[in-house]
Amino acid sequence: MSAPRTARERARAELTDEIKAAARRQLAAAGAESLSLRAISRELGMVSSALYRYFPSRDELLTALIIDAYDALGAAAEEAADREFPHPREAWVAVCAAVRAWARANPHEYALIYGSPIAGYQAPQTTVQPAARVPLVLMRILAQARGEGWLGELDAPEPTGRLAEQVDVIAALAPGVPRKVLLRLVIAWTQLFGMLSFELFGQLVGSMDPADDFFAEASRQMAAYVGIS
Repeated sequence: MSAPRTARERARAELTDEIKAAARRQLAAAGAESLSLRAISRELGMVSSALYRYFPSRDELLTALIIDAYDALGAAAEEAADREFPHPREAWVAVCAAVRAWARANPHEYALIYGSPIAGYQAPQTTVQPAARVPLVLMRILAQARGEGWLGELDAPEPTGRLAEQVDVIAALAPGVPRKVLLRLVIAWTQLFGMLSFELFGQLVGSMDPADDFFAEASRQMAAYVGIS
């Protein structure tokens, strides 16, 4: 059991949350490029030197916001996957729906992690693990499908050369899942977020808008594409 936090620690955590909440309001109003520690300090009635004790630079605040966004999105996917489903296809579709629901409810945070790169900012290694939560959930569904006999044989070539080496990097995360299935998983993962970006950034207007039926059908087809039978 962890020791209870002191009053100072609680106060610091509360103010950290207030700073990040103000930063998210800035994201919504003006975008990540305009994020300003001085503007946040003015909004919160703090001297800027005090705020810098919490986040020494804009980039450190951006990193905290990015990790929070990835973690919130990952938690939504994990919660969906943890429900009971009679078939892994339904788990796959539910996870895709949960990811979409989060993105639609938090468009500015989605844009922060999947939108245009922020000039002058380079995400540190600490963002990698939170960013991997959604694909890890999809891998878990594939591993479950394989274990329960729901993963069919794909009529697809084995990856070779450099592509095989890249797939091998993720193969350790899903033992027993064939490499060609994992390759299709990466394709489906990028397709999922490509569809979300098209929807949130207005690229489906005039075609698949509203996108509810399109997204649901695409999710089912992606499950079949990765071999869930």
